[in-house]
Amino acid sequence: MFAFAVWDKHTNTLTLGRDRLGEKPLYYGWQGKGSEAVFLFGSELKALRVHPAFDASICSDALASFMQNMVVAGFRSIFKGIYKVAPGTLLTVSLKSPEPVVNRYWSIEDVATQGVKQPFEGTESEAVDALEDLLKDAVGQQMMADVPLGAFLSGGVDSSTIVALMQAQSSRPVKTFSIGFAEEAFNEAEHAKAVANHLGTDHTELYVTPQQALDVIPRLPSLYDEPFADSSQIPTFLVSQMTRQHVTVALSGDAGDEIFAGYNRYQISASLWPRLSKVPGPLRQAAAWGLTRFSPATLNRLAGHLPGSGRWAGVGDKLHKGASVMSADSIDALYQGLVATGWPEPRKLLNVPVSHGHFLQMPELLGLSDVQRMMVLDGLNYLPDDILTKVDRAAMGVSLETRVPFLDHRVVEFAWRLPMAYKLRPTQNGLVTKWALRQVLYRHVPQALIERPKVGFGVPLEQWLRGPLREWAEDLLSPARLKRDGYLNSGLVRQKWTEHLSGRRNHQHALWCVLMFQAWLSKQSTMMGKPV
Repeated sequence: MFAFAVWDKHTNTLTLGRDRLGEKPLYYGWQGKGSEAVFLFGSELKALRVHPAFDASICSDALASFMQNMVVAGFRSIFKGIYKVAPGTLLTVSLKSPEPVVNRYWSIEDVATQGVKQPFEGTESEAVDALEDLLKDAVGQQMMADVPLGAFLSGGVDSSTIVALMQAQSSRPVKTFSIGFAEEAFNEAEHAKAVANHLGTDHTELYVTPQQALDVIPRLPSLYDEPFADSSQIPTFLVSQMTRQHVTVALSGDAGDEIFAGYNRYQISASLWPRLSKVPGPLRQAAAWGLTRFSPATLNRLAGHLPGSGRWAGVGDKLHKGASVMSADSIDALYQGLVATGWPEPRKLLNVPVSHGHFLQMPELLGLSDVQRMMVLDGLNYLPDDILTKVDRAAMGVSLETRVPFLDHRVVEFAWRLPMAYKLRPTQNGLVTKWALRQVLYRHVPQALIERPKVGFGVPLEQWLRGPLREWAEDLLSPARLKRDGYLNSGLVRQKWTEHLSGRRNHQHALWCVLMFQAWLSKQSTMMGKPV
């Protein structure tokens, strides 16, 4: 991972460069007018803000992007005129040519397209052998450090694979770190501990309390520099903080889902979309309309009377989400419906003009299957804008260096040469995700320690907003404050907040977007202009 700037004094040319997948941030932009204009660049927005020419006006399209996707997606930043250098690109600007010129030296689109055209032709066993050798080498290279080193361990496939390959190359127990919650549905610490015990690592865990989460929240606006609403930012910061007390560098299992097809949306696309897309659009829209005739609260209440009602928790909200998926008229619309977990229609929320409906990068990508297309879109959008941003800012906030072996470009390129059957494999019980990666892991860790339903690295935000975070949230969502700030539709926000508090609906993601913006806005208030 890298981000650099090089000044060529002979040609008066500045070159900015960013790593292939976007592990490290790099911002740039012209500020000021005419002869007073200056070109600013830096790895943090707060570094640009100290320059006298910095404007600090909010970009309304970036705000809409954030509300829809929980992150400021793509090339924009939250500030007007300030942009992100795209992953895998070199950007040059000179006194003779002030308009930035972008040259792409590596792209996930090209890697995916070429990989599909030139697939790995060996046997299954040879593919797993080759993957293990490549991953072992990538992990071994990233274990090189002259400071204490460890790894995050959740007990899932990805982090367990990284730790297993670390321990296989270490003469001493690898230091591993995990985080847990008292709420059982969110707690993976016991699984991580079982994997650590099997591998013989030096394991440390932290159980998070609502108070610890509350203590982190005031730091989030400064940590992330712009609004960011993936609520797993809280446990990510806490596990980074704990890890930094023991080591200076930590390896992570991030990106395994994107390159080996681990997300549920890939399973949905592979199993459901081929059949669903054959149903005429009007019929699907009618079915979606029928699903939404009952409120989520009513559906939840009805499901509570069914046998095994515990399995139907939150089914109303899930059915309403499913209704939006059913009405999709293309694989791109399906993808956007699945990943837009904030406010699907931000125009209704914002009191500022918005020029775009969606803000994700959606290239054409000819020759790829629907699932492969989704994987590339995640590599372009979700991975750099959410996952890598979340980990990098949280870790850097406590001076912890994180390394992501799955993003060794050789691993990514090899993974794209593997046939889809080596990633998503049909079985009698459905589709198995990350098949080849699992085979590598099962050579080191018993399958029984790993096989369980996928759980995201989240927090019990729904309950916390009704409990220990309620007073903090109420202050940020007060009608007077929303109207004073002027960016958001106060009535719509208050409606969702009231519904959430009543327990009739779970609006945790939409509300967290608003709360993270309001908290960030409060931090910036003395230096900020209005959007245009």
